[in-house]
Amino acid sequence: MGIKNWTDTTVGQLCDDNMLYTQTGPFGSSLHKHDYVESGVPVIPTEAIGRRLLRPIEVPQVDDDTADRLRRHKVKVGDILFARRGVQATGLSAIMREQNAGWICGTGAILLRVLSNDIDPTYLSFVLASDTSHEWLRQHAVGAVMPNLNETVIRGLPLSIPPLGIQQSIASILGTLDDKIELNRRMNETLESMAQALFKSWFVDFDPVIDNALAAGNPIPEPLRARAETRRALGDQRKPLPDEIQKLFPDAFVFDDEMGWIPEGWESKTIGETIDLSYGKSLPASKRIEGKVPVYGSGGISGWHNESFVNGPGIIVGRKGTVGSLYWVDVDFFPIDTVFYVENRSNAPLYWLYQSLQLFDIKSMGADSAVPGVNRNAIYSRHISLPSIEVWEAYSRNIDPVIEKQERLKSESDSLAKLRDTLLPKLLSGKLRIPDAEKLVADSL
Repeated sequence: MGIKNWTDTTVGQLCDDNMLYTQTGPFGSSLHKHDYVESGVPVIPTEAIGRRLLRPIEVPQVDDDTADRLRRHKVKVGDILFARRGVQATGLSAIMREQNAGWICGTGAILLRVLSNDIDPTYLSFVLASDTSHEWLRQHAVGAVMPNLNETVIRGLPLSIPPLGIQQSIASILGTLDDKIELNRRMNETLESMAQALFKSWFVDFDPVIDNALAAGNPIPEPLRARAETRRALGDQRKPLPDEIQKLFPDAFVFDDEMGWIPEGWESKTIGETIDLSYGKSLPASKRIEGKVPVYGSGGISGWHNESFVNGPGIIVGRKGTVGSLYWVDVDFFPIDTVFYVENRSNAPLYWLYQSLQLFDIKSMGADSAVPGVNRNAIYSRHISLPSIEVWEAYSRNIDPVIEKQERLKSESDSLAKLRDTLLPKLLSGKLRIPDAEKLVADSL
C-alpha cells in the first residue's frame, strides 16, 4: 500500500498493512533490579520518555549478557516509544535518535517501528506528540486510578498521513525548531558546567585560599596538599583571579569539628540554619487551570496552572517519587506535595545554596519506610561552610550573567516550542501552507 494522497487511518490499520509494527517492552520477570549495573547498555524507563524526545536524565543500564538476552527489545533509530503507565506519563511518546540506537526498551514502554518507506518516522513522531494524539491516548488508557496503555489502545489511535514529500517537509519545518531548542539546551548545559566549575573551585577545592596560602608561605593541611601541589605545579599557568577578588579570600585554614579544614574566618553552619524546606501543596490534575505557571513534582514539570504558589527564582527538592531530585526554577512556580521548596534564611545567594545542595546525596537521606521519602531533618543536620558576604557578592557578580543567559535561552526555547505546537495542527489540517510555515520558522530563528 503506497500513500498517494492524504489518508485517514489508524495505527492498527497501518500495522495490518505491514507499514508499522508494535511491541510491548519486556515483562518485569525478564528484567530485575539486580540486573542493573553501573555502566553498560542503557534501558529506557517510563520517566525518560518525554514529549517527542527522551528527557536528558540518567537511565539504568545492564551488562552485555542481559542486553543480548533482551535483544528483541533493542531500539533502532526512528523507533518511537510510548510511556504506557503512570498518571503523568501515559500518552507521552519519544523518537529514538542516533545516540539511542541499541538501547533497550524498558518494561514501562511500548515500541512502535516504521516498516514502510512511505512513512517518515520524524513526521510520525510529531503527530504522536501532538496535543490531539496525547489527549486521545490518555482518554482511552485503561484504568481510572493508574492509567495504562496497551497495544490494543495504541492500534486504535487515528492518524492522518499525507504523501511522503509533505511528511518530510512538515518534519523538516518542525525539526528545525526542535534542533534549535536542543542546541539551546546543550548551551545551557555548558553554562551550568561553567557555573559548577566556579563553585567547585572557590567553595569545594578552595583554590583561591590555597593560592594565597602558598604565596604567604603558610602551611597547607594534609587533605589539601595534593590540590596545593597541583596548583604549585601549574605556576604561572594558573588563571589568577583579579586582585580585588583574590584579596577577599583568606590565606590560611582552620580545623572545624564538623567540616574538617575550612578557610580561616569562614563559618560552619548546618543547612537547617541557612534554609527552610517547606512542603509543596496538593494540586491534582483535575483542579489545574491551564496557564503559564509550571507545576513541579519530584520528576520535574508535571503540568501547568494559572496561579503560582511560590515566587521565583526558587529551588525544589524531590521528597517522594523521584527522591532527592533538585531543580532550579527561574520563574514563579507551583510545587506540589511530593516536593519541598527552599526558603532562604541566610544572606547566601540562592543559586549558591542550590549548588551547595548538589554536594549532598539527598537520595540516600530517605526515611526508613515502605515508601521512600526524604527525611528533612537528615538534610538539616548536614554542615556547610559559609564565606564572607564580600565573597558571596563577588560570586554573584560572576554567576549572575551566566544565569541570565540561561534564562534567555530557556525563554527562547519556550517561544520556539510554542510556535512548533501552534504550527503542527495547522499543517496537519491544511490551514497553513508549507511555504508560509517555512517563512514563520525562518523569521523566528
